[in-house]
Amino acid sequence: MSEGADVVIVGGGLMGCSTAVHCAAAGLSVIVLERFHVARHASGANAGGVRRLMRHPAEIPLSLAAMEKWHRIAELVDDDCGFAVSGQVLVAETEAEMETIRKRHAEVSALGYDYEELIDAEELYRLVPALVPGCVGGLVCRDDGFADPFRTSTAFRRKAEALGVDIREGSTVTDFYRKDGYWRVETEAGFFDAHKVVNCAGSWAHRFAERLGEPVPLEPFAPMMMVTARMPAFVDPVVLSVGRSLSFKQSAVGTVLIGGGHPGRPDMQTGASAIDFAELGISARTVLDLFPVMRSATLVRAWAGIEGKMPDGIPVIGPSTTEEGLFHAFGFCGHGFQISPIVGRIMSELVMSAEVSLPISPFAIDRF
Repeated sequence: MSEGADVVIVGGGLMGCSTAVHCAAAGLSVIVLERFHVARHASGANAGGVRRLMRHPAEIPLSLAAMEKWHRIAELVDDDCGFAVSGQVLVAETEAEMETIRKRHAEVSALGYDYEELIDAEELYRLVPALVPGCVGGLVCRDDGFADPFRTSTAFRRKAEALGVDIREGSTVTDFYRKDGYWRVETEAGFFDAHKVVNCAGSWAHRFAERLGEPVPLEPFAPMMMVTARMPAFVDPVVLSVGRSLSFKQSAVGTVLIGGGHPGRPDMQTGASAIDFAELGISARTVLDLFPVMRSATLVRAWAGIEGKMPDGIPVIGPSTTEEGLFHAFGFCGHGFQISPIVGRIMSELVMSAEVSLPISPFAIDRF
């Protein structure tokens, strides 16, 4: 037997749930099929960065629109998602790194944007006094911040369900294809029929795209995170680094969250992700190099979630080029959290055949 809806969304991460919220708010019936549980991988295992800082130029319009939504996120999902405006700072340790920042600032300014601000060493140490001495400057977005990934994912799920979305966890999609003018989505437990399908299957999304004649060079990876026990407050903004893989912040309760993209080991067959302790050690040494106060920190736990990475560093967002009624949103390269509220809106516009409100041509699936 089969069940039906206007839209079936494959994947229950933030992109899938955001798309579900926006589609349901527009009056569509929606089913979300999730292999594991909502936000099992990238959506729930990330650093929660809400940043415009250092966005790829193609993502800047989406990031700016998303930031407006973050500052009113409770209007969208009835929860503030733990969003805090802390600022985000990119640190340059050397003059060569500072020159990299200057070039970036000039590039963004030439595009007409002024949200990134060059800062000298004096301002850097005013913002981040706990930094090791000797850094030369940086780049700051003062209205950027961070949110709680688990709380955010839960808020989007609850809002979707409140709007009537049917979320099916533990539903492994095995295939989807056109049948008699509609889409049939096969799972291990049965069939689902829909007028439209949205492929938000994360690190598995390229497998479905390839079956439909749209192969893409997506590479699964498993970015790792660490968190410490509570420490006295010593840093306010989120700190990034030009020359090192780092995302570093302290929560309101004093715990320190450390990320930056150091990869663990993904198992695409089972969906498990394992810690790579050699890579984790590099991350820990980076933190010790930049923040001497961390020598007294106690590490509580580490984890990883599986994400999809594209060769050009930006995602696939848009309609299928081979099939009518099919849309893609995947490959967010470890930085999709901030733009998820706006990606959901874009996908709902595509589903409803409405005019898309933001430029998405750079994210077309056929660019490869």
